[in-house]
Order: sequence, then structure tokens, then C-alpha cells
Amino acid sequence: MSHVAPHRPVLPNLRDLGNVPIPPPHPASSPSSSRLQTRAGLLYRAAAPSTSAVPSLLALSIAHVFDLRSEVEIDRQGGHFLAEIYTSAPPALLRHHVPVFLLIDYTPQAVAIRYLDYGAADTIAGFVSAYRGILRAGAERAFAPILRHLAQENPSPCLVYCTAGKDRTGLLAAIVLALCGVDDETIAWEYGLSEEGLATLKPAMIMELLATQSAVADESGAIRMLSSRPECMLATLQVIREEYGGVEEYVRTHCKLSQDDIEQIRTNFIVEVPPSPTEDGDGAGVPYLNGNGGDSKHEVNGNGDSDNDDQSDSDGNSVAVTSRPSSES
Repeated sequence: MSHVAPHRPVLPNLRDLGNVPIPPPHPASSPSSSRLQTRAGLLYRAAAPSTSAVPSLLALSIAHVFDLRSEVEIDRQGGHFLAEIYTSAPPALLRHHVPVFLLIDYTPQAVAIRYLDYGAADTIAGFVSAYRGILRAGAERAFAPILRHLAQENPSPCLVYCTAGKDRTGLLAAIVLALCGVDDETIAWEYGLSEEGLATLKPAMIMELLATQSAVADESGAIRMLSSRPECMLATLQVIREEYGGVEEYVRTHCKLSQDDIEQIRTNFIVEVPPSPTEDGDGAGVPYLNGNGGDSKHEVNGNGDSDNDDQSDSDGNSVAVTSRPSSES
């Protein structure tokens, strides 16, 4: 079974950030020791949905959706989600517009620089440069409201998304996972899942980029722009350590959350689970995707498949849920 389950067209690149393993603070005392992982069913990520996604969101008990897109993107994509969701969705589903970039960030020069970064031949350096801009622009305006929601006592399940659900959304996901103690390689693996999550949409997205963005010179640049290479996230996490003093310091200083807020996020999002009977007790992480860039931590088989558990909504539509491999993998 693929790591990323088949997605409904209205919920592209959707996955649950739960069930991600967290290394123990100290080596496990015995193979039977319980282990830590992120809580399932609390934080979902995706590309931009449409109003027809509302039933699926409610079936997953999602009560809040956080839209990281700019007004320019929403208008360009013909997305009247902002207006329609309040009339088509029950009151239980609330939408929060928390854009990373404002109108002032959409001058032709600013847009060209971002597209050139994403499409650069040196993919890692280009993405790190683009992600620096997201970290600067999005700290208080975009990331802080989401983190404060997760820092409430008993926060309701929420969905975070941007246009493709991989860059701005990927950074927010990385910040939350890092706060919970997930290691860099596993964070980068989770980021890389967007390669599969967007696979069916990429041909159309490439055509749109080539038709509408003069800064995207050729198809190879568009392909690089739409990639989610784990190495790019690994390099970005290192930059956060070097330039901000680490994710926790970034959240305190730039997102303006208190230490109590951070501890509450950990309380809400970290769960202790007993080991399964088939585990080898080595505390290893989840299996990595094969063939998508980066090293494979646990190559389950030649097809890159693993025995991950899929969660379904009430209509039986799969949602990718990360799972840990057994020792028999």
C-alpha cells in the first residue's frame, strides 16, 4: 500500500500529521518500553480544497480550516471559498484566513524573485532562500494563529492548507513536528510525501506555471518548483538553527508564543503508546519514500510500499495516516 493514500480531487495532498514517531529523550530501557508519537486526528494538511470538500472535512471532525494563501491567489484561482464556506458549511466549520504574503508581497519583482528561487538549478539553495522569506513573512500573521489554536486546552481538529499544500504548509508542519521532538530526517520524510500527494495534479500545474509565470523559463524549472525533496527541508531546518537559534526559539521570538503555549502544544500533540508485538524496539523512525530524493531509512519493498494504516471519512475516502514499520518490514 502506498504511503499516501488515493485522494479525492477536492482534497489533494491531504494527510494527517498524527502517528509520526518521536525519539525518546533517553534510550529505551528495554524493548518493551512504550514509545512516543504525534496524536492522530488533530492536525491535517492539504492543498487548497473547494467548497465541495466540506462533507469530507466534517467527516474527519475538522472544525477549523486555516488558509495560508494570499488574496491574490484566492482571486486568481477562482476560489470563492472564503464567502461560500459560511453559507455551505455548518457553523461547526470555521475558516481562518491567515495569509503568509500580503498584497504588497505581490509586486512583479517580488513574485519573480520567489519563482526564480523555487525554479533555481540549485534546488536546495533556491528552496532555502524561498523558505527564508516564508519564515520572515509568516511568523506572526500566519503561523502564530495556528500554533495558538494548537496551544489551547483540548483543541479541535484543524486543517492547514495553501495552494499546493507543500511549501508554506510544509513549513508549518515542520515547525509543529520539531516542537514535539520529531527528528529532522522524519520531518524531511513527511515533507517529501507531497511528491506523491501532488503526483496526479502536477501535469496541469506545470502547464499553468509555463502559461502564466514568465519567471518560469522551461518545464525543468516548473518541475523543480513543484518538487518536495527531503534535502530541502533538512537544509531549512539547519538554517532555522543557525539563524533563529532553533525552532523553539523561532516560535517564542518571532511567532510570539510563550513557553507555556509551547508546552501545551506538546501536551496536546504527543501521545505515549505501547509497542506492538512485532516491533524490534530499536526506536527507529517511519519508512522513507524510495526514489524521491534523500536516503531511504527503511526500504519496505521494491515498490516503496509499506503497511501504513489509512483513515477513512464516512464515505470511505482514504486519508494518508503515517504509520511505523514493523520489524518484519
